[in-house]
Amino acid sequence: MKTVYIYDAVRTPRGRGKADGKLHTVRPVHLAKTVLESIQQRNNLDTSLVNDVILGCVTQVGEQGGCIAKSAALYAGYADTTSGFTLNRFCGSGLEAINQGASSIMSGYFDMIVAGGVEAMSRIPIGSDGGAWMIDPDVATKTHFVPQGISADLIATLGGYSRTDVDSFAVESQKKATLAWEEKRFQKSIIPVIDQNGMTILDRDEHIRPGTTVESLSGLKPSFLEMGTKYGFDSVAIQKYPSVTEINHIHHAGNSSGIVDGASVVLLGNEETGNKAGLKPRAKIRSFSMVSTEPTIMLTGPGPATEKALRAAGMNIGDIDLIEINEAFASVVLRFVDEVGADMSKVNVNGGAIAMGHPLGATGAMLLGTVLDELERQNKSTGLVTLCIGGGMGIATIIERV
Repeated sequence: MKTVYIYDAVRTPRGRGKADGKLHTVRPVHLAKTVLESIQQRNNLDTSLVNDVILGCVTQVGEQGGCIAKSAALYAGYADTTSGFTLNRFCGSGLEAINQGASSIMSGYFDMIVAGGVEAMSRIPIGSDGGAWMIDPDVATKTHFVPQGISADLIATLGGYSRTDVDSFAVESQKKATLAWEEKRFQKSIIPVIDQNGMTILDRDEHIRPGTTVESLSGLKPSFLEMGTKYGFDSVAIQKYPSVTEINHIHHAGNSSGIVDGASVVLLGNEETGNKAGLKPRAKIRSFSMVSTEPTIMLTGPGPATEKALRAAGMNIGDIDLIEINEAFASVVLRFVDEVGADMSKVNVNGGAIAMGHPLGATGAMLLGTVLDELERQNKSTGLVTLCIGGGMGIATIIERV
């Protein structure tokens, strides 16, 4: 098995995923082109050495359809010999692209891959691709489907997390992200999005709300209360978890991940091809994992995925210096920390998706780049990236600096 090295990682800023967001005018293929061009230019990369471009993209319709990975590779001027592959593993898609790329390199099937993801949520709304699990009544009923917000509130109810707990976590995410931007901790990897005239459209994460307090969040109404009670989803969840008599609805827009636009890629390769390209590795992939858990509660996959990745690497949670877990909802992170015994001071030290947003297919690759940059900044060694995923799945990747 060949060692898989990480040579570089870049991302766009996250633009607010609404019509008034700065990236709303930018086509998703342009976002992907931006990061693909950047990673080529930063490394003076001969793209004929790149066997494949793998991009995660959750809502593959319209402008994001038609294998956007290959379209973006062509648009970015990559060699005709570079193939393209677009995948959908819901919120884990960006990290799954990296893990699949790593698998191909480890096996010797490919030598060098650019992997990551793209999602333009202001232009292609979440859920606009449909799907039997969510919209087919027979499938939804037989599988006890509930929306993710209900699942997050169920996790909070079972774990005893209060409204103050989740709001306090959200405030810390905002504070950390604000400080990280003030200290320019993201500068190494952020690639401004430029228009056709060379003018900067966006060069920093747009979703952050500095000055957020528990008091200001206390005025927000729970987002999933009516959905749970009026439309019966609470009853569906309680059928699977009869120990719960009533779901405590505590999540809202301020303690859940933001809807945003963005793209990110990571350059992976084996040692021989990296040397041929004149590249210096920044880290190597130690292990990765994929699991699936109970689909109604849905968002509990990060714990088991992390334990599986740790076993594969011969490590325990105390061996990990920094952890990036996607802040899909505040309760997801709180449960993960309690479940695996993680040190909260190592978790999302620069904030997370509650503050900066969650561009579905791109988030996993963004988190890997973030943990790599922060390991270098702090002169630490090992990092873990993990995300919860729809349907009860969970994904994790462990990297080590070289």
